[in-house]
Amino acid sequence: MRAIVKKFSEVGVWWDEVPKPTLKDNEVLIKIHKTSICGTDVHIYKWDAWARKNVPVPLVIGHEFVGVIEQVGSRVRHHKIGDRVTGEGHLTCGACEPCLEGKRHLCPKTRGIGYHAQGCFADYLALPDENVFALPKEIPDDLAAIFDPFGNTVHTVLSFPLTSEDVLITGAGPIGCMAAAVARFGGAREVVVTDVNQWRLALAKKMGATRTVNVKEEELTGSFGLGFEMAGNGDALQNLLKHVKHGGKIALLGILPPGTLIDWDLVIFKMLEIKGIYGREIFRTWHQMCRLLEGGLNISPIITHRFKAEEFQQGFDAMLSGQCGKVILDWV
Repeated sequence: MRAIVKKFSEVGVWWDEVPKPTLKDNEVLIKIHKTSICGTDVHIYKWDAWARKNVPVPLVIGHEFVGVIEQVGSRVRHHKIGDRVTGEGHLTCGACEPCLEGKRHLCPKTRGIGYHAQGCFADYLALPDENVFALPKEIPDDLAAIFDPFGNTVHTVLSFPLTSEDVLITGAGPIGCMAAAVARFGGAREVVVTDVNQWRLALAKKMGATRTVNVKEEELTGSFGLGFEMAGNGDALQNLLKHVKHGGKIALLGILPPGTLIDWDLVIFKMLEIKGIYGREIFRTWHQMCRLLEGGLNISPIITHRFKAEEFQQGFDAMLSGQCGKVILDWV
């Protein structure tokens, strides 16, 4: 089958032919229709320190997808051939304390498809039945293909009550832009997004930000009850800590560089509440995503580029340019 593979331990990814997955008893075989390129895939493309540490070579990459089930294993009980599905890309152990308590998102042995295990940038993906999410017919394929990052957004932004709050979002990448949309839809009064990329700040405005601030060109002003760190940048975090008011709440999704310094005086004396976020709550967040979209939330402007799967290099070039939202690859 066709696939996009991290074939060599160097910069780039490659179009290749690989064997179709062999199905285990507890897995379904999904015919991939659309995928989306993630920032994680860009890390793998660049072959940075994180990628070199985590990604075995060769590996089919990718973890954002939508498709249709073509085959089911003998022990599959929850899904059937013909179901239109996406899936949770975090593979959990099922035996640790959080898993047994129904908190799979806290599993310390989590592995990810597309960077630890074989991914979805291919004609077919084999996925455990327990990781598969059947889609309502109202959710179009393009949006279903970005449920993974949209889920990161929803998990982060819905961590705290939003009604009437003033919200600060640091980072106008795709997740930060979607965060602006969710926050406004959820009842926030003001939603301010900061970044240094003017193109993406314009996209954040389109997605619902009431104000955007290019911190290279102007100073951020204001006081905020909620802060969401989406940039993975130490300066952005410091700015957020400075501008969240006493007793404010902060959720951290952006992965900060090792050794990032924090002004703990701000945290302690302002009595801030800080929550770390990784991935999605399985499957609570997924149901929240569906309800938000079915209730009228519009995140479609975040999809800015579409290419055929074999044009993947153009998709990665768009991601590397910094002038894009989500990039969709079509496999059918």
